[in-house]
Amino acid sequence: MRAVLIAGGLSMLVALLGTPLFIRYLVRKQYGQFIRQDGPTAHFTKRGTPTMGGVVIIGATLIGWLGALLVTGRAPSVSAALVLFLMTGLGIVGFLDDFIKISRQRSLGLSPRLKILGQGIIGVAFAVAALEFPNSSFRTPASTHISFIRDTNLNLAFAGATIGLILFVLWANFLITAWSNAVNLTDGLDGLAAGASLIVFGAYVIVGVWQTNQTCQAIATAGPRCYEVRDPLSLAVVAAAVTGACFGFLWWNASPAKIFMGDTGSLALGGALAGISILSRTEVLAAIIGGLFVVIVMSDVIQIGFFKLTGKRVFKMAPLHHHFELSGWGEVTIVIRFWIIAGLFVTMGVGVFYTEWVAG
Repeated sequence: MRAVLIAGGLSMLVALLGTPLFIRYLVRKQYGQFIRQDGPTAHFTKRGTPTMGGVVIIGATLIGWLGALLVTGRAPSVSAALVLFLMTGLGIVGFLDDFIKISRQRSLGLSPRLKILGQGIIGVAFAVAALEFPNSSFRTPASTHISFIRDTNLNLAFAGATIGLILFVLWANFLITAWSNAVNLTDGLDGLAAGASLIVFGAYVIVGVWQTNQTCQAIATAGPRCYEVRDPLSLAVVAAAVTGACFGFLWWNASPAKIFMGDTGSLALGGALAGISILSRTEVLAAIIGGLFVVIVMSDVIQIGFFKLTGKRVFKMAPLHHHFELSGWGEVTIVIRFWIIAGLFVTMGVGVFYTEWVAG
């Protein structure tokens, strides 16, 4: 378990020390955030704040992960490489989006079509590769079964391997798009997305370590409720690296933020969450662990759907945190209370995860 501690500690240190250096670089280049005109008026004071801080989060995660492997002498696993590929790939899409906004001084970056295309290419490559690379126990990183806390009896390959592959690619890309957009919508207040992500990925460190101790691949100790996850410890190491990176970045991103993560960070974090949930076989459980992200997405869906049906709004502004802003809540108050909600969802999700094992 040394790798988990090293990955988290090293990535936190890199993000903590590297973020101010990146801020100076961005200020020198005058790469500042462009604030959309239809947002809360209080946000206009944030115009010009350096953005694209997701570069630091991705870099710190990769360095933390690599450092843990070097110190412990562990070989890189396919599962970890796939999650990091997904995280970095979506981060690049987000970086292009951020860079266009900055260079053209507008609130829109990549066109929706190009953004979806970029996410789709990365997502398809991830999904196809996740069903390959069986290990010595004949386990691939992902499976065609829909998973809750472990694989369920709902198999997407019910009509054969080809249909199973197609349906899995669609399912995986739905999850990737949903989680990346969920984190992106949450990134609307100083420290909100970074703090919530820190809590969620911290939970996945616990899940990964527990799955490692109860793996079906340990023939001598495997019990009837063991976990069919290919590389649980590697996923815990990646989750620890992301947690540490968010922790170090949050030091500078907390209100008043010295830097924003931008789409570079939010798409990367959403991709990492989707990848870890798929490869740890906890796809549905992730909706509980990441419940705050789900609530924020649903507030946007409800607002748009209700407006189209009735011409009226449910919230003063969506996503949900902006509703509370316009209701007179202070930004720090909203962020801290939403972190508490994120913690409650994580506690519930980890509780469900552990209870299922005990009850089994």
